[in-house]
Amino acid sequence: MRVELRTDRLILRKARMDDVAEVNAFMGHPGAMQYWSTPPHGDMEQTRRWLQASIDADPAGGVNFLIEFEGRVVGEVGSYPIPQFGFILHPDYWKRGIGFEAGHAVIDHLFATRTLDSLVADVDPRNASSIALLMKLGFLKTGHARATLCVGGEWVDSEYYCLEREI
Repeated sequence: MRVELRTDRLILRKARMDDVAEVNAFMGHPGAMQYWSTPPHGDMEQTRRWLQASIDADPAGGVNFLIEFEGRVVGEVGSYPIPQFGFILHPDYWKRGIGFEAGHAVIDHLFATRTLDSLVADVDPRNASSIALLMKLGFLKTGHARATLCVGGEWVDSEYYCLEREI
């Protein structure tokens, strides 16, 4: 089943292989990937493999949507594996409300279509913008841990956030 979500300005849809160049624009961007769980993609082939894995992922395990704004793919948002929630956006599109609009739509979709008590997020504590967006979406900080992930040879900390389903 191919789900597509629409907001006032966005189309949130499943990835296709013809998205590879636009996905590489953010997955290969050092600013977009600064606090991601892997270094920026080094070439188009790495993005092709990442995109194919996303396309082939079992929808029972979660769902990710590409964010299309004004006809361009500018990021991704979703929950894979469930209940892990995350997003990435090309820096050219930061500070426009796109992350909030996309995140809100996907959260509503997840709680409407999945039996979930909550969503969780793991964020590098240096990523103030993503933390602010999570909090605007209703997530609350639940914890902190040191040296949880090695990215490009550097150990980074994690802050944990949770959004409970509204009753």
